[in-house]
Amino acid sequence: MASIERKHETCSPFIPRRNSLGKTSAEIVSEVRQSLRVQSTQRPFTPRDGHRQLFGKSSARADRDNRPPSSFSLHAQNFDAPDSRPGSGTRLSPLDHKPKFPVPCNAEDPLKAYPKPPTDPLELKRGLAGARARLLRAGSLTTLPPVEGHTDAKERLNPGPEQKQPSVERVTKTDHSGVRGGPRKPGPRRTASESRIKQPGDDSGVRPTECRAGQRTELGNGGDTTGAEEDAESLMWNNMIAPLLQQLESVAAECSEGSVDRLCDLCDGLHGTLAEADMLGRRCKRRSGILRTLFRLIDLNSAQLNLHIAKLCLALRVSGNNLLNICKLIFQISRSESNDVLFQNNSIIDSLLGILSNEDVSTSGEALLYCVGTLKFLSGNSAILRLLLDKNCMGVAQRLIQRLCTAEDTNFTTAGHILVQLTATLRNLADHPDSRPLFISLSMLSELCLVLRHHCKDQDICTNISRIYSKLSSYSECRLALAQTPDCYQLFLELLSKHHQKQDLVVRLLFTLGNLTAKSDEARLQLFHCKGCTTTLLQLYDSYQRRDDSPHTPPRKGPSPPSRPPAPPVSVQDDEDVLVKLVRVLANMCIHPAVGPALANNTTCIQLLMETLELRSVQESEELLVNVAATINNLSYYQGDSSVLRDSHLTIAKLTLKLMLSSSMDAVLEATRAYGNLSQSKDVRDFIIQNKVHRFIVALIDSKSTEMCFSACGVLTNLALDPPNRVSLSLEGASSKLVYCLKDLGPGDWQLAGQLCQALWNMIGGGAEKLLDIQERDSLLESLITYLDKEEALKWIENEDMRDFHRACWELEFQPVAQKLMKTLQPQPEQQGH
Repeated sequence: MASIERKHETCSPFIPRRNSLGKTSAEIVSEVRQSLRVQSTQRPFTPRDGHRQLFGKSSARADRDNRPPSSFSLHAQNFDAPDSRPGSGTRLSPLDHKPKFPVPCNAEDPLKAYPKPPTDPLELKRGLAGARARLLRAGSLTTLPPVEGHTDAKERLNPGPEQKQPSVERVTKTDHSGVRGGPRKPGPRRTASESRIKQPGDDSGVRPTECRAGQRTELGNGGDTTGAEEDAESLMWNNMIAPLLQQLESVAAECSEGSVDRLCDLCDGLHGTLAEADMLGRRCKRRSGILRTLFRLIDLNSAQLNLHIAKLCLALRVSGNNLLNICKLIFQISRSESNDVLFQNNSIIDSLLGILSNEDVSTSGEALLYCVGTLKFLSGNSAILRLLLDKNCMGVAQRLIQRLCTAEDTNFTTAGHILVQLTATLRNLADHPDSRPLFISLSMLSELCLVLRHHCKDQDICTNISRIYSKLSSYSECRLALAQTPDCYQLFLELLSKHHQKQDLVVRLLFTLGNLTAKSDEARLQLFHCKGCTTTLLQLYDSYQRRDDSPHTPPRKGPSPPSRPPAPPVSVQDDEDVLVKLVRVLANMCIHPAVGPALANNTTCIQLLMETLELRSVQESEELLVNVAATINNLSYYQGDSSVLRDSHLTIAKLTLKLMLSSSMDAVLEATRAYGNLSQSKDVRDFIIQNKVHRFIVALIDSKSTEMCFSACGVLTNLALDPPNRVSLSLEGASSKLVYCLKDLGPGDWQLAGQLCQALWNMIGGGAEKLLDIQERDSLLESLITYLDKEEALKWIENEDMRDFHRACWELEFQPVAQKLMKTLQPQPEQQGH
């Protein structure tokens, strides 16, 4: 009788504990194994687009006629004649009087300083001649604009003895001692211009009514100052700038070998000279002549030269149509990967970032578009990607996003086009580890949520941002920053519902949600409490489960779906990837004790999971089936009276059998874990024994894998609850395998050692002599005696932190059950008396 009582006392099912009070560190860590499981998966792969275009083939804008083009041709004739009309597009007010001209400039009466007609007859034909024709007039001195109002070009370039030109030192000295009241320290030749791309307070338009050099305009008492400044500029022009412009046209007309390099050097020289003379921006009165010469060089069609031209034109602050064409020119060059090295060796990136910082979408929207498009292409180059981060591209992008989100409705479409390019650039920047702190410190994750709110209907923008989130949410610090963004979960659910048919967007949003809910109970609950959360996720599940009649899917009962062209195999795989990510979200959500019961009681949820097990094969859908089994395992912890899963234990056990019999060890492991919970049901235990599944379970004890052994021990613990099953298990050698596994793996994992003792305890019951031979019994007793010696058991743990963990596991998981098992094995005093 005592034996029977002891037998009932020792036999207990395998029921992992959850949320016990007063958890120790060991209990908390043990939940990683014993309790509900978080599923991991690979981030969705984004193939690189080999063609550099504003909008790729997969873009929602690909078939729209009104989208900005990626291909175009640019020539000198596409550029506006400088200072011919305002670049801002505003109309000039009509003059209040009709000027009488020609009137010679009168130094005594500056108010009569009206524009003069060209002194050279060829100037009259300049508007009729093509830009290319002017470029090819080699050595023609008349192709340059007149640099002095009353002086012939030939006389200036060939001065007589009495017109000897002052030296460079003299010009520089004169310039620096002019109106600005003291010497001015010149900046570096290449970089001084970069900070002057946009000067605060400067007029952004063009100035068509500026007087030529030599014509003084007196305003108030500043006549003398203006005159001195113009004299200094004229000297600099005559001695330095005009000869450089002449050389540019002369070298361009030669078209000899090495002329491009020579022209690039001359452009750099001109840039440096203008910077030293403080004549960049709109300061130079003869700026129009410089721009005309530069525009003509564009027809030489050299990417290297055109970048130098573009940089100088931007430093001269072109606007309107010319700014747009310069941005198009740079964009056109960046479309070829072979030109990336030109951007690495040129400060043009600083000029582009300057445009993004200062231009407004209402006046320069298209220029901004091609500017950001260039950065998108360049950010695909790892070397330039590092350069962009160093130049604060992230900060510039953040400020631009803020401006675009507040753009007027009339500019909404253009702002959307720009945001497509900008979010694609940020997607590339997110690949670099140094960008992650910037995304957090600049609150970029929250800013991007704001963009999603404003442009929720734009699939291109939403897809790009989802790619950013899917990359960054793999890192804990980024997950925390995103989780703190208000209403991000509700926003993601709304996008999933709105764009449910756009697979590449859906799969990335689900991957992000899976990452957010992987290790945060708060995130699981917040997501579950969002309006329509369960409905949205299950509708997506049902939709993608039925999207494709793949080869492994048997015919469904009921009406067949509408006929459509067969999708390529890759589409089937993509749709399945959505299911993998979606089921992972469900598995993670149901870990929360307030969410798990609700999903376990949801008939639709359980039916969809069972349908996936039925319709898919392990060979073709291994990851999906593993995730489904993990979800079912998590849900099986909630065994309330209203649990739908509880009523389907036997059906699920039958469907899970194909995972147990597969060649995939991941599938076998997850199926074993599921059987560990399902086998609490008597019907499931009978099914396992009748279908010889227990043979596979016993064999797993020899796997040498602690995880596999632990899960198999859970199933054996439950199977041994039924006395007839103990004999079947003993015939398969279960007892001896458990004894040897305890001896081999026990000291390294006290939680596993405790579970092995629990399985042996249930199997042995009151008849140890029947199921264990003498040798096995002695070996088990020897192991128990050794392992119950605390100092002996823990002496080989060197790491102090791990020593505390192992000590806690030993005290909680192993010692209690090991002591009871040893008491069962040792002879009782009354038995010794007999």
